[in-house]
Amino acid sequence: MTENNQISQADLDIIALHLERVPRGVIGIGARCHSGHPSVVLTAPRLDDGSPFPTLYYLSCPGAVYGCSALEAEHYMEELQALVETDPQVAGAYYAAHVDYIATRRAFGNVPQIEGISAGGMPTRVKCLHALVGHALAAGPGVNPIGDLAIEEMQRRNLWSPESCKA
Repeated sequence: MTENNQISQADLDIIALHLERVPRGVIGIGARCHSGHPSVVLTAPRLDDGSPFPTLYYLSCPGAVYGCSALEAEHYMEELQALVETDPQVAGAYYAAHVDYIATRRAFGNVPQIEGISAGGMPTRVKCLHALVGHALAAGPGVNPIGDLAIEEMQRRNLWSPESCKA
């Protein structure tokens, strides 16, 4: 997670512009692009209306969202799923990412309805690259192997890069 996870009104305005709606349950910034704009929003495990919300790391950067959507549309998740199923080292690291995700979210509040649930299909499925990339960007390289691979693939295909984000 970034050292500067504090959120300002300017951050909230940018996030609302990126999401095209008022953000809900924002408790901080998980990651920023090279220009300083929020790219991952930290969301409370329980929203103001009382709803449980398991997605701690919400990807908000339009370029990253586009890149993830493009990879999903091209069925890149199937390749990543096969990797989780056939490579014990990747599967172990993916499980560790699941544990990290839950432990970090728990620090912001314990919500029994989502206990044991992370995001993105962890620990055994690759279900949502947006959630996995959000986790990878916020936690840093080496924590979420599937998120890391998706970021690398977006860069390889020139879909998006955190170093050249224009959001």
